[in-house]
Amino acid sequence: MKLLAYIICYIIYPFSFLFPRSSRKYAFGSYRGTFCDNAKYLFLYATQNGSKDIRYIWLSNNRNTVKMVRKMGLRAYWVLGPRGIWHALTSRYWIFNSYTSDIMFCLSGGAKCINLWHGVGLKRIEFNAISGPIADRFSKKNKYDAFCHPESFRKPDWLLSSTPFQTYSLARAFRIPESNCLEMGYPRNSILTASAEERSQFVAKYEPDQTWALIKKLKQYGKVLIYMPTWRDSQRNIFTQSMDLDKLNAILAAKNELLILKPHANVRLSDNMHSLSNIMLANPKMDIYPILPYTHVLITDYSSILYDWLLMEDKDVILYLYDYKEYVKERDFYYPFDENVTGCRVDSFDELCKVIESGQYRIDPKERDRMIELFWGKTANFDSSKMILDFIKDKAR
Repeated sequence: MKLLAYIICYIIYPFSFLFPRSSRKYAFGSYRGTFCDNAKYLFLYATQNGSKDIRYIWLSNNRNTVKMVRKMGLRAYWVLGPRGIWHALTSRYWIFNSYTSDIMFCLSGGAKCINLWHGVGLKRIEFNAISGPIADRFSKKNKYDAFCHPESFRKPDWLLSSTPFQTYSLARAFRIPESNCLEMGYPRNSILTASAEERSQFVAKYEPDQTWALIKKLKQYGKVLIYMPTWRDSQRNIFTQSMDLDKLNAILAAKNELLILKPHANVRLSDNMHSLSNIMLANPKMDIYPILPYTHVLITDYSSILYDWLLMEDKDVILYLYDYKEYVKERDFYYPFDENVTGCRVDSFDELCKVIESGQYRIDPKERDRMIELFWGKTANFDSSKMILDFIKDKAR
């Protein structure tokens, strides 16, 4: 069935070039049919502040996502239905977080594609990768991967970036000119830097009841830590393999602190994770960005979440690098790791426990400022969504 679906996709794709596309219609989508990341925040901004003569449409292969967006009073369609297919085929601009498969690759012919991507950082991605499964698909061109992932090889017309430092590597990763990289920052970071009142209004208007309930729960604790590890190519469950959760829970309980475990969407979760008083597992599909301002300490590793996190003031960072030597064999970095991160580094679970227990993990303000300048520069203060929409509208003239 899967093979048949790919064959049908290849048959349909050439015909998608034949449809007239309207420059007054923008199609948005996100990976796995979710409603999240940069595309979500740009879409919401556009529906409230964009030109009234332009139709902004969310397309998803998940019916629940469609229902959720429609409940907000916004246009959303199941991309496998007649109206979803029609809007995908007739929208001039496709705006997504990863690849055209965020909407549907086989319907993308002739569309102008704006890839918002989903993280600035150090890791080699796409055609920059020289080892591991990513390299197998892109630079080494494994035939099976190439056949099953045609969306990975379609070059975006424009790619969102932040600074020349990031543009240099992103342009080469996607095989496009640096001039096609838009150094405008990330729409999703607007929720991190918003005022408390603006954030509350956003959550009340656009987020599900579960998000409000979690925010209220977090206020019961003296401090909230959140562990957001990057995706490993092996997709292993790092929560149970790299941590003694019972031991960590006891430390947190004694300090009236909470730890949120936020898995990457690709991580396979173990069935043996049990309920703990001061450790909770967040839904992998949950948009965590409205939650982050209500937390205090980020525990991460090689994830690009670090650089978004640093945009918020008075936040701390623990770099939990227990598998550094192993990880660099799976993935390689475009720039030296140690020179381009900041935070309290720990290399083992015992060290992590000691640091959490002591509370000694304050980051150096000067290093924070250096990271922001390097990865965000002037875009840290940009109205990213407005700039992107203005750029597209200018191109549509």
